[in-house]
Amino acid sequence: MYAVIATGGKQYRVSVGDEVFIEKMTAEEGETVTFDQVLAVSDDETGLTLGQPYLEGTAVEAEVVKQGRQKKVIVFKMKAKKGYRKKSGHRQPYTRVRITKIQA
Repeated sequence: MYAVIATGGKQYRVSVGDEVFIEKMTAEEGETVTFDQVLAVSDDETGLTLGQPYLEGTAVEAEVVKQGRQKKVIVFKMKAKKGYRKKSGHRQPYTRVRITKIQA
């Protein structure tokens, strides 16, 4: 059984036990979060069920495992023969969640 959820402007295909890196949420480590924007659910008995755009009465529960930041990405800008050089870095924050239950 799997579900397709939408969070942080992205869509994720998840099933029970998966650990997913999503955009930063304000939940603490160990908390339970509920995703109610479920786009699709698939199981063995009923097959694939699609929402328009979301499924009513369906939710996915997850536990927050970690709050962190990804590896640094170097941003380097340069204009040839002009002496212009600019270097900066960026670390994107993330929340890692473990899917515990899919309520269909």
